[in-house]
Amino acid sequence: MKFSESWLRTFVNPDLSTDALAHLLTMAGLEVEEQDPVAPAFTQVVVAHVLEVVKHPDADRLNVCQVDAGNGPVQIVCGAPNVAAGLKVPCALPGAVLPGDFKIKVAKVRGVESSGMLCSARELGIAEDASGLLVLPADAPVGESIRRYLDLDDTLFTLKLTPNRADCLSLTGVAREVSALTGVAAVYPVVEPVAPACDARREVVLDAPEACPRYAGRVVRGINAKAPTPEWMQKRLERSGIRSISAVVDVTNYVMLELGQPLHAFDDAKLQGAIHARLPKAGEKLLLLNEQTIDIDADVLVIADDAKPLALAGIMGGEDSGVTLETTDLFLESAFFTPFAIAGKARRYGFSSDASHRFERGVDFAGAVRALERATRLILDICDGQAGPVTEAVAALPQRQPVRLRTARVNKVLGVPFSAEAIASLLGRLGLPFVQEGGDFVVTPPSFRFDIEIEEDLIEEVVRVHGYDEIPAPPPVARAAMLPMPEGKRQIQRLRQVLADAGYQEVVNFAFVEEGWEKDFGGNADPIRLANPIASQMGVMRSTLIGGLVATLANNLKRKQSRVRIFETGRSFHKDAAAQPVAGYRQPWKLAGLAAGEALPEQWGSAARKVDFFDVKGDLEALLQPFAARFEKAAHPALHPGRAARLLLDGKEIGVVGELHPEWVQKYDLPSPPVVFELDLEPLLAGRLPQYAELSRFPAVVRDLAVVVDKGMALQSLLDGLKAQRPPLVQDIQLFDVYTGKGVDEGKKSLAFRIVMQDTQKTLQDAEVDVALQQLVALLEHQFAAKLRV
Repeated sequence: MKFSESWLRTFVNPDLSTDALAHLLTMAGLEVEEQDPVAPAFTQVVVAHVLEVVKHPDADRLNVCQVDAGNGPVQIVCGAPNVAAGLKVPCALPGAVLPGDFKIKVAKVRGVESSGMLCSARELGIAEDASGLLVLPADAPVGESIRRYLDLDDTLFTLKLTPNRADCLSLTGVAREVSALTGVAAVYPVVEPVAPACDARREVVLDAPEACPRYAGRVVRGINAKAPTPEWMQKRLERSGIRSISAVVDVTNYVMLELGQPLHAFDDAKLQGAIHARLPKAGEKLLLLNEQTIDIDADVLVIADDAKPLALAGIMGGEDSGVTLETTDLFLESAFFTPFAIAGKARRYGFSSDASHRFERGVDFAGAVRALERATRLILDICDGQAGPVTEAVAALPQRQPVRLRTARVNKVLGVPFSAEAIASLLGRLGLPFVQEGGDFVVTPPSFRFDIEIEEDLIEEVVRVHGYDEIPAPPPVARAAMLPMPEGKRQIQRLRQVLADAGYQEVVNFAFVEEGWEKDFGGNADPIRLANPIASQMGVMRSTLIGGLVATLANNLKRKQSRVRIFETGRSFHKDAAAQPVAGYRQPWKLAGLAAGEALPEQWGSAARKVDFFDVKGDLEALLQPFAARFEKAAHPALHPGRAARLLLDGKEIGVVGELHPEWVQKYDLPSPPVVFELDLEPLLAGRLPQYAELSRFPAVVRDLAVVVDKGMALQSLLDGLKAQRPPLVQDIQLFDVYTGKGVDEGKKSLAFRIVMQDTQKTLQDAEVDVALQQLVALLEHQFAAKLRV
């Protein structure tokens, strides 16, 4: 809903600035979405009278004009093609600043002095195109500011109305709201019935009274359809976003904006017999005013005469029965169509209209004849003619059921004490008729309020008019206690921080996913299905977070983000008959992550390489500190068969890590396989209190030990055996090299370990070091069939 502030202030003019008025409307639920000036800023532009025009002596396209701008004749050089003696036009005086910071000063144009500039609408910023000077009416006062004369200090408001506030889709409705909010009385247009001046009439028949319970119309004969639309009406229409077409059409649009009642005018000479509001006959077509020919669906209400359909009721008129500049007799329609009969019909045909926008939300069913009388009077004043009597057909109109509003309920819901007298005053300002029964109010909603049906609707009206800003916001009073944060437990925020420090970014995905993701990434053929999914492709609950991470990766790759590190925490959902607290469903928390692209950001210090399993394994080891997890070869439906591992913590499996399966890399069109992991969140939250251990003041002894073992020997089992039975002097054992090739038998591999030995009480002797190494070699030889590599 778009309108000019100056038009609104002809209805109600509170002592508020433009910004304050916009804030008032917004806080009352009528959001001012846009607030734009009619014209950009400019100064010292006045109405001027062109006294004389002669050709420039040295330029064929320029004229030298004598102009009266209010202080006597001045000379101005002008190149506009339409400049002529006797015109009233805008004139920018020396010192004026036009839009674009264009400054006017006295200057010579091809040798002739010019003391100002005659302006077009485009140069003033009030029109996009202009073929010449902006010609003003002949009675424009010379010397008056053009901003004041054209009301260019006006502001355009655009309201973003919710669908329930159809009563504010008119200047009358908005003025009614402003009056209620400010207490300033509103002045509405006086509508007097037009006395019939001829007997011309057409009968009206309601063939579908449930869709059209009221239809009124009248014939107006002998009009001059070529009569110009008054300047004031054109200006108000244009500032409301409606293009001026012709006087008759402009009047119907004007009354719609003013009163909220859509109207339509037919060329009476093109009608045959009575006017019917009916459903279409099979196979009927209609050429609309937008030049679109449609097949009329069986449930779409039409307005027709005895021979043919004339218009889509409440949506758009037909081209063949529309008024033209040659029209002399017209039939003017004003009707009430029920919202259910109009809702969605225009969108079905791929367009919308101002009329359908109003009718599908609800139009005042008591205002049809008033709008018809208003439009008739305007047409007669502008186009002359003779009006016939009003013909009206009425069926069962909507009933407004009384709604009881309890003072005690208002106070309980709002938490603010309202007296019965205060509520009565607020209802009175809103124009809601009521009967008071003690502390209760029985309110009968007026015909223009389709949104008041229950007590809560009235409570909302009370608080709207009272003002949301006026409701006190006392600080909450409650017993507050610090939640325990034991040192033996880690917070989830700490886990997020560790991953963020490692270069990962957190994402949040939907818990409902595509069914195909469950089969691909979770091997889940029987997922939990949603009864009412938000989209057909998001119909099941996830049992793994990997699918959402892969989709996020694909989305980033499409946007040229080649290096991606992401993680997510969230619930997964599994069927489990014994699960609690939700019977039949288990909902464990998971932490999942994905790394794709280059291992390191592009830099000069290291060669480019793709991220691999061991990069992510290192990130997980840092995440699990101070615990050390075991990594064992594993199979998982989402992961590469030979490049995946499960994580064990204290002998219990807590998750998996590995490259994405090649089949899913190809299916989801990924350039290279990402490395993903998914862990149970609960074990990660466990912590460990620091424990004192004596630090040795004596130097450590480091020895390297290389052994040859079977190629299929798992390193983890070897390390486990060494660390479990290592001599007391051995503090740490780390693998630093793996070798196969020349010098190592086929089917074998060489593993090199770095052994760190240290004693807290003394410096180790060579003999002690040799004994410890021999013990380790013996352990490797007997338990793992390893041979010392020499």
